[in-house]
Amino acid sequence: MRFERGQGMVMTIKGSNIKKTIIIMMLGCMMIFSVTAIMTSLKPKYRISSSSINDLTTSLTSESLLYLLSLENHYFSQILSTKPETNFPSLLFEMATSINLDDPRSLLGSELPGYALYDSKIIVAGEGTNYTNLPYESAPPIEVLLAERDASVQNMEEVDGETEEVTPPVLTTNGKDVVYIYHTHSRESYLPHLEGVTEPDKAYHSEVNVTLVGERLASELEKRGIGVQLDQTDIMGQLIAKKWEFFQAYDQSKPLVQSAMTSNRDLQYFIDIHRDANRKEQTTHVINGKSYAKTAFVIGGNNARYERNLKLADDLHQLLQQKYPGLSRGVFEWSGEGVNGMYNQDLSDNVMLIEFGGVDNTFEELNRTAAAIADVFSEYYWQAEKVSTESDATAQ
Repeated sequence: MRFERGQGMVMTIKGSNIKKTIIIMMLGCMMIFSVTAIMTSLKPKYRISSSSINDLTTSLTSESLLYLLSLENHYFSQILSTKPETNFPSLLFEMATSINLDDPRSLLGSELPGYALYDSKIIVAGEGTNYTNLPYESAPPIEVLLAERDASVQNMEEVDGETEEVTPPVLTTNGKDVVYIYHTHSRESYLPHLEGVTEPDKAYHSEVNVTLVGERLASELEKRGIGVQLDQTDIMGQLIAKKWEFFQAYDQSKPLVQSAMTSNRDLQYFIDIHRDANRKEQTTHVINGKSYAKTAFVIGGNNARYERNLKLADDLHQLLQQKYPGLSRGVFEWSGEGVNGMYNQDLSDNVMLIEFGGVDNTFEELNRTAAAIADVFSEYYWQAEKVSTESDATAQ
């Protein structure tokens, strides 16, 4: 009897432990599902992510991914004509150590504070471009953005010191605005026009800034028959009002671009105008005795439309090389930890981020560059329209 009673107590204890285990497992599952639901419903900027995994996936081409899948499922190997050139051992080594064997900068990148600012890639190098003079933008302290400074600029129509006859364009977009110009870092300015300011980190102004470059570019494009919707919203002013950080500027400009896309279906190209923080010797070029502000095209590497954005930037860079040799510094990829890596280029294949000059350039130089950009872009645009029209006619 004693044995049976003891055995019953043991069975009761075991049963109780099983129930507790089941309850704990159920609660654990519920917590996992709850946490997962919360994490996936958060806005992208608040989600937990791995930069290492992201860098790995962005480094893989579609052919490389198919090759990896074909190792498990041979059906995918039928699609591949050749084995991809991706160096998988090197890629895995980079993922494990953050060291890229093809880029010695990666040996220093994680050790030197602020070095990530220069951790971009040269996709297409222009004249004089190398890893010692990459274009970059420095985030200003809030007191710099709030400071009221005297600034001066000549009449924007006469700043060239040249009189240009305006003739009606042969081709026009017939009243349709097909280009949208905006300025995510709207207060980026130029030292020659800021009285008493000599420090590059203080080259910011609420009125005399890159929005005037956008104004000139819009004017030059319209002279060539291309309709432009110019947005001069003070995005950085909105950041200040919301008490947001400098890196959140694209969170503020993105809805602006999305709204423009929704309200005007004719818009095809979107240009975000910025200013480089490099000095005059890196951002100025002389063509036929006239001084120009150099340009740079920036592509976000963390973007599914990367290859199509890159093609557009490369096409325009090549046109500049033909008509204005040395004007373009090249095409650069910004991605990884510490940078936006998207630059609104996920919204369309035709979103461009163009750096116009640096902190030491003048509006005289910038206006010449705006005319040059308008010149090559209009050539690109009308050629693309011709091809599109011919394709439509052939399809009919």
